[in-house]
Amino acid sequence: MALDITELYNISAGEIRDAAKAAPTTRIEDYQENGFDAMLHTAIDNLNTTNNYLSNAEDEKIKWALGETENAHDLSIALQKASTTLQYTVAIRDKLLEAYKELIQMQV
Repeated sequence: MALDITELYNISAGEIRDAAKAAPTTRIEDYQENGFDAMLHTAIDNLNTTNNYLSNAEDEKIKWALGETENAHDLSIALQKASTTLQYTVAIRDKLLEAYKELIQMQV
């Protein structure tokens, strides 16, 4: 499988900042007003944000490996953002599974 790197030329730190600004921010009131549907959509948006950070980190790695950038700072920031968001996502998943198991064990 060949790797298409033509889109790497269009990636910039500005796009990473835009992705961070587009990250969903939700208040508790939103959940109370809209219920489970709003919470589910927020979770899906958070997963998409995590995927974007992971993709940006991979793009920065490729740019660094190809010698298209000499700025290791952007690479380290992208890697740290990806790592942090992935850890956060995994922690949330673990808590949801724990809550699900607790609900399943309840007797009606």
